[in-house]
Amino acid sequence: MSDEREDTTVYKVVVNHEEQYSIWPADRENALGWKDAGKQGLKAECLAYIKEVWTDMRPLSLRKKMEEMASKKN
Repeated sequence: MSDEREDTTVYKVVVNHEEQYSIWPADRENALGWKDAGKQGLKAECLAYIKEVWTDMRPLSLRKKMEEMASKKN
């Protein structure tokens, strides 16, 4: 038998200034630097949402730098 109980915690999706996503228990204050992304639910729902919206894993600063470098080449 497993000691693990079903995770019924309600989570919220949070995003930081680099547009990186995570989940956080909905009843807790966000960690410094993270803000609500507008989705809340069970863990699986939140992770599915992140999978759908976080299509580019590169941090925002890296994406901007790469765009800058690409535009200088043209």
